Amino acid sequence: MIQLEGCETRYGSITIFRRQLTGAVVYDQGGSCQSEADRNGVSLAPYVHAIYGLIRQGTAHHVLMVGCGGGTLGTMLVRAGCKVAIVDINPEAFVFARRYFSLPEEIACHVADGRDFLLSETGCYDVIVLDAFHGDCIPSHLQSLDFFEAVRARLGPHGSLFVNVHVADDRDATPGRIAECMANVWADVRILDAPGWYNRNAVIAAGDVRCLAPPQLQVEPVGHTGEISQELDTMRFRPWNNGG
Repeated sequence: MIQLEGCETRYGSITIFRRQLTGAVVYDQGGSCQSEADRNGVSLAPYVHAIYGLIRQGTAHHVLMVGCGGGTLGTMLVRAGCKVAIVDINPEAFVFARRYFSLPEEIACHVADGRDFLLSETGCYDVIVLDAFHGDCIPSHLQSLDFFEAVRARLGPHGSLFVNVHVADDRDATPGRIAECMANVWADVRILDAPGWYNRNAVIAAGDVRCLAPPQLQVEPVGHTGEISQELDTMRFRPWNNGG
């Protein structure tokens, strides 16, 4: 990979790479890949396409993303006609997302902690997406009951929350633990997962999500289409507890 740019921030180092073979751009923060996109800003991460496909099954128009990285989901949603806002605690994330990942100018970018923003916000959203990490882990305050209650207060009556969770392997209890906390706020909580894959991403869905079907690839990126489709084809909804 070729390093395009890098900087140290108070929230960790950010380095932007380009893959020589495919031209894909990679957003690395502290040694963890946070985003990867083709030359058009379309994500190469299967979980981003999964969340995109889940959102597009409904009539959501106003979407808030907590966590930016390259902002690829926001770029894809804006191109589909959605109104998108992104909140991230690191202002440099927005700089790199616009410079290297084609983040559209019409996306409203807010520099703030996700929970603080929700507690001070007065707007209402159809969908909120949580995709914020420190390394491979969601910050603890963004997976707390207080945070999920703040999310619920900012969702419309048919609103939904989608949470990206890193999963080490099939024994990893992280998705179930977070889903159990979310179940204190929403009656319907589901986990979309791809069993058998190591170091994968699962999506926890809550709110108006009972009728959602496993998503298929809708926006084909340049390269990696087969790999993304293959993982999406293995993703299934599963209960978060034995009685789910």
